[in-house]
Amino acid sequence: MGINEQKPGLQQAAQSTVADLADVVAGLRLSREVTHKIRHRGQIRELPSRAALEKIRDGLFAALFPSHYGCPDLTDETIDYFVGHTLSQSLTALNEQVRRDLLFLPPGHTDTPAEEQATAIVRDFAAQLPCLRGMLAEDLMAAYQGDPAASSMAEVLLAYPGMRAIIHHRLANVLHKLGAPLVARLLAGISQAETGIDIHPQAQIGQRFFIDHGTGVVIGQTAIIGENVRLYQHVTLGAKRFTEDENGMLVKGEPRHPIIEDNVVIYAGATVLGRITVGRGSTIGGNVWLTQSVPPGSIITQAQSRLSNEA
Repeated sequence: MGINEQKPGLQQAAQSTVADLADVVAGLRLSREVTHKIRHRGQIRELPSRAALEKIRDGLFAALFPSHYGCPDLTDETIDYFVGHTLSQSLTALNEQVRRDLLFLPPGHTDTPAEEQATAIVRDFAAQLPCLRGMLAEDLMAAYQGDPAASSMAEVLLAYPGMRAIIHHRLANVLHKLGAPLVARLLAGISQAETGIDIHPQAQIGQRFFIDHGTGVVIGQTAIIGENVRLYQHVTLGAKRFTEDENGMLVKGEPRHPIIEDNVVIYAGATVLGRITVGRGSTIGGNVWLTQSVPPGSIITQAQSRLSNEA
């Protein structure tokens, strides 16, 4: 059969496909606009963009550590120009993402237009970057000093997922505090996808924090972590139970995650649940399941954990 003889059949199939596609598009519109409408307050289409935030994140990383995450060929004469240009672009783009975030706040929470609020938030965020970099330098030092396998701080910055996760978190935490919670949550999600480490942006984490190996670590929203704390892979700082209101809905924001005091080490696979306190200087062994507070200086192993729970 020749090519010309095939054309009518192909055209008919194409027309049928187009007709079917029109029905699918109509069905999706019905779901989107009527039967399963999930748009915020039924109208907001301007969402923060994950793709845009990934680019902004790259710029912020480069501004904080220009030789490591920006351009490896910078000199003393060019580095400030690079940082200024990169930061200007990133903050301008961030301003738009924060504006979109503010559209999700409750109506009437302020009379200030979203554009003005976003500008103020981003300005305050930028002002905190030097201090934030100082905290990250302490985290970096803790990682280098705490891991005998680390050959240099450059290696930690470039190759350690725990370090990348904490940079994401400190940026997201500042944005959350300043009033951009959705942007902060998206940054946390970007970090989790890249590193396998899930840290809620609202979690409070002190200086010199180190996550070794990192994969599978989960730190919940209301967790409080002191200074000089070290976690290993697959550690969970989670909630033991969730409080419901009179309508059966989960209560939002209730303190439900652990408090980890200074100088605590938590080894691989440990699960620490509920609003309990792990006292200063304690060591929590691998695979321990802990649901009760322990005093300062405690050493908790699997056997001790089992015995205490049975008691």
